[in-house]
Amino acid sequence: FILAGNFLTHGGVAKRMIYFATSMVGHLRGGLGLSSVFACALFAAVSGSSPATVVAIGSILLPAMVKAGYPKKFGVGVIASAGGLGILIPPSIVMVMYAVSTNSSIGALFMAGVIPGLLLALFLSFTTWYVAKKGNYPRELPATWAQRWDAFRKAIWGLLLILVVMGGIYSGLFTPTEAAAMSAVYAFFIAVFVYKDIGMKDVPKVLLNSANMSAMLLYIITNAVLFSFILTNEQIPQGIAEWLTHSGVGVIGFLIAVNILLLVMGSFMEPSSIILITAPILFPIAMKLGIDPIHFGVMITVNMEIGMITPPVGLNLYVASGIAKMGLTDCSKAVWPWLLTMLLFLMVITYIPAVSTWLPKTLGMM
Repeated sequence: FILAGNFLTHGGVAKRMIYFATSMVGHLRGGLGLSSVFACALFAAVSGSSPATVVAIGSILLPAMVKAGYPKKFGVGVIASAGGLGILIPPSIVMVMYAVSTNSSIGALFMAGVIPGLLLALFLSFTTWYVAKKGNYPRELPATWAQRWDAFRKAIWGLLLILVVMGGIYSGLFTPTEAAAMSAVYAFFIAVFVYKDIGMKDVPKVLLNSANMSAMLLYIITNAVLFSFILTNEQIPQGIAEWLTHSGVGVIGFLIAVNILLLVMGSFMEPSSIILITAPILFPIAMKLGIDPIHFGVMITVNMEIGMITPPVGLNLYVASGIAKMGLTDCSKAVWPWLLTMLLFLMVITYIPAVSTWLPKTLGMM
């Protein structure tokens, strides 16, 4: 999935998705902001990475927004927060990390992320529209249906990757691991031979970047598995679970505590590291309290999304700051309306498990 995302980021898939998104929603108030959310959701469904989504969409749409007369802080706020969809809408690298740490079903997790991902995109779109309406920001000229069809036709090869991954996993044609391999081959094919945005001479660079990121994640996984083994061997999670069960904290109290812990950690650490350190401790306790493992995984993923835009170490803030040439403090101030929206969304995901579990249960994956 990392390799597929890198081929698509280096290729022109993001540009075509932005063109399609703008043709559909650009005529509404704050049209380019809404296009950013829509484009981030589409690109998230093929990249699996939050920073990659911010880079791919932000580097094109941020300058376009400033040129169209939007305040720079509005553009930063929209793209930094909507970029977080990259780790909620499947395929998600963070969900793979959670599945590896807890021995959960990657396929069920991917399906569980679909409805929350679309719902969050809707929440963020509403906030974007409201801020734009309040500030009386511009809108684009309405696109004709012919222009929309042309935009869709040009973006179709990138959008088909969503069907390759999700359709293949759901139909049982291949496992999530095989889906990752298929998506990498497909992304290589469309980037090099269909869109021709990168040549064969650029392929080694993409492979090297992917290998670097994979090596970093595999090193973290190796240490996390060792950490998990030691914890289990010393009966630490079981001891905490027993204490929580007898102290009468209950499911609601436990979920509140987990959210607070992850939000604090998310402000200082990178998502994959947090999951691989905390999951071996929190997962057995959640199971003991009767919390669904798939619901728990989606809740943790949403916490990681919020962590991407909370200072001082919010990764999306740094990426957006670099693209917009704005200070980190200004970027942190810019995201607050969307940050509040995401915190509200976290409450919905935490206390209404059906939002996460309905689709995988309906598809018979749970």
